[in-house]
Amino acid sequence: MTRKSWLAAGAAVLCGATATGAVVIAGAEQATPVEESPASTAKVERGRLAATVSLDGTLTYRARADGSPYSVINQASGIYTELPDDGDKVDFGDVLYRVDDEPVLLLRGVVPAYRDLKMGDEGNDVRQLNRNLHELGYDADAGVEIDPDDEAFTWTTREALERLQDDKGFAVAGALGIDDAVFLPWRARISKAIGKLGGPAAPGRPVAEATSGTLEVQVDLGASQQGTLKKGDRAQITLPGNRSAKGRIDRLGRVARAVGGDDDVGDATIPAYVRLVEPKRANGLDSAPVRVDITTRGVRSALSVPVTALVGRSGGGFAVEVTRNGGRRELVAVELGLFDTTRGRVQVDGDLDEGDKVVVPSL
Repeated sequence: MTRKSWLAAGAAVLCGATATGAVVIAGAEQATPVEESPASTAKVERGRLAATVSLDGTLTYRARADGSPYSVINQASGIYTELPDDGDKVDFGDVLYRVDDEPVLLLRGVVPAYRDLKMGDEGNDVRQLNRNLHELGYDADAGVEIDPDDEAFTWTTREALERLQDDKGFAVAGALGIDDAVFLPWRARISKAIGKLGGPAAPGRPVAEATSGTLEVQVDLGASQQGTLKKGDRAQITLPGNRSAKGRIDRLGRVARAVGGDDDVGDATIPAYVRLVEPKRANGLDSAPVRVDITTRGVRSALSVPVTALVGRSGGGFAVEVTRNGGRRELVAVELGLFDTTRGRVQVDGDLDEGDKVVVPSL
């Protein structure tokens, strides 16, 4: 809830309090202390306060920045003789599918295959091949050492590649064909198989859609929340079974989506994605609904009172009613700071001390 919303809620509380006999200050000066009957009170506290936004979210698998899956594009010609099933997970260096019984590997990278790679080639696609060969340990198997940042296809690349090809059942050629591998930035979880077993494989056509195997939470931000949250904000996630997990906002969407159709522009939302600090805590809960409390800002040490202790001042502003020695009550003007919606407290600045008691509505 935004501060503006809290003030509106506070005003509603104050109107109700006035109707039941609470005092409203006239003007900017404090009222003269008066003796009243015993009242329900709460202490003025000093401590940490946090402003939070509470949202409904959904567990999903991390994919592209906008939440959509990656397309697995085939470059081989022939017949699909082996395909993954929906939900299958494929690691880097493993066979992703087969065409004419020849393997197509999954390798790590953001540059899609667009040419055959051979001795003497240079570029970002070569660098990601070198990195795969090094991280999978094929350079060590060949008795050579590859610099994972080297963008040149050298003799060390060829030696390590031949070890990979022999291990995975390729013809050992010392070059990587455009149809030998698919490059994706994440270990793949197949969200949808598109190719058909026994069907034709055509270059440039999708064979599957894939996400990463890492769970994250998607929330949809309304118009009033889109400027409130930012990357890195801390989140507390309530999972099914009342289990909790910690997270942080990983990224914010850039394209608004209408809630009720193209004409409802005013109700458009923007997705935000929350990274789980310990993703394993949510294993087995794909597409499960969750509750997300996101901390947008905080104060380490602040005086605060319950929001229900606020009363309105004629002409604007707020006050609290403090109980003094002998049961006397004194209205003290306060300026409001941070609202902690989780604890129902608000930061105040005025003639108050930690431990003072303020009047709150009776339960």
